[in-house]
Amino acid sequence: MDFQYASQIIRESAASCILCDGKNCSAACNNGVDAAKILRSLRFENYCGARDLAAKNAACLDCASEECETACLKGKIAWPVNIQRTVAALLSLPEGSSELKDGICGEDSGEPSLATSFCGVKCENPFFLSSSVVASNYEMIAKAFDEGWAGVAFKTIGAFVPQEVSPRFATLKKESDPFVGFKNIEQISDHTLEENLGFIRRLKAEYPTKVIIASIMGRDESEWETLARKVQEAGADIIECNFSCPHMAAHGLGSDVGQSPELVALYVKAAKRGAKIPVLAKMTPNIGNMEIPAMAAINAGADGLAAINTIKSIVNVGLDSFVSQPQVGNSASVGGYSGKAVKPIALRFVCDVKKCFGEKDVPVSGMGGIESWRDAAEFMALGCGTVQVTTAVMQYGYGIIHDMIDGTKRYLAKYGFKSVQEIVGRALSGIVPTDSLDRTTRQFPKFIRNKCVGCGRCATSCYDGGHQAIDWEKNGMPVLNKNCVGCQLCVLVCPALAIEPGTRTLIANK
Repeated sequence: MDFQYASQIIRESAASCILCDGKNCSAACNNGVDAAKILRSLRFENYCGARDLAAKNAACLDCASEECETACLKGKIAWPVNIQRTVAALLSLPEGSSELKDGICGEDSGEPSLATSFCGVKCENPFFLSSSVVASNYEMIAKAFDEGWAGVAFKTIGAFVPQEVSPRFATLKKESDPFVGFKNIEQISDHTLEENLGFIRRLKAEYPTKVIIASIMGRDESEWETLARKVQEAGADIIECNFSCPHMAAHGLGSDVGQSPELVALYVKAAKRGAKIPVLAKMTPNIGNMEIPAMAAINAGADGLAAINTIKSIVNVGLDSFVSQPQVGNSASVGGYSGKAVKPIALRFVCDVKKCFGEKDVPVSGMGGIESWRDAAEFMALGCGTVQVTTAVMQYGYGIIHDMIDGTKRYLAKYGFKSVQEIVGRALSGIVPTDSLDRTTRQFPKFIRNKCVGCGRCATSCYDGGHQAIDWEKNGMPVLNKNCVGCQLCVLVCPALAIEPGTRTLIANK
């Protein structure tokens, strides 16, 4: 069987798996192959972990039974995942393939340490739940701790209980992906202050090594000070001041505060008066320059920052009703946008904030679009000491932590890092102003002829959206002409992965 397109096979199989909770395919296998775990690891970019699982279960390749695919619940929707073909493609990946290059396979990783320290608080790993519906009560957080999450930013606690609406969620879809982006109009905790304090006390008593960040939101200085004192007394390790919720029903709360350096400073000082534990300021992205309120927070005594909260958004305007989603009765409102789509925006804000403090090491807990270990590592590379996750948990459950931990360890081992703390901030120096970029060389695309299927996507995109730099040979293969400027749009659109970046070459001065 020809597996020159192994990369496409495993990606499409992972994307088509519905990640069902029952693991029907694994239960149906007579050879004990945990197909569900292999597919899950592939979905969350832990390719080396998936490959090792497949290598231990090579009996799948010679199996004549189709019971696993018969049991696949995807078959009830469209067609089942071809598990045997997926395992074979995974095992056929060469060692130098892009999927395997950032992880160690088939060897002892040496167990690099994921332990870290954030604002002086010890964390068993850098992975936290962010302040949201996924961290709302004792039962939820206890389950997350049991799965392996190091800590939680408890859903924002206030001195009042908001009245919520229904429905309150919507997604932005693209092709077969139902969660490109996610919108919510949910407010702070719908439990009373005393209930929330009780949850924190019980969690801290039963999970003393886990880290509890208490997110708080007050309406005036007195409430900020009181809330800080009460959550500290309940056992919180860190306080996170929510200056950034984009859709509170009352004015003067959330992002209204985060856009005002004066209010940020005022309320940070109030929280610091109320508690001695570290205080984070959670920043809003609904602003041009996050650096201004961030500096105000640190100058007022904040011990660190959290970024980013959700982005003000409108999604899915109904062209029959002319109401966007989520539609509450006959109306809708601006809400907070999250999910994979916001990751580039979050990384930009994190970078801006880290760079604005220069040599001063201001701790940042990063969030925004994190689904896999790779996403988390990118945030850490740009300076985040811990990362927080919500939307991916809402879609896939707390179990995503297993591949986050395994994938991170394999990555660290591959590149010789002994501790996750060694990668924090390593990418910052590579972010430079555009006028500092190298403009004396070009990197032209390289065509992989034996993988090209002749679909013409590269030529269409180049002509209609580029520099008309691709011609067609008589044999139906693309070829570059002198118009190519090395933009590499063709590399990005090729569905067969048959175009790669070539060698960077010096260009003549014009």
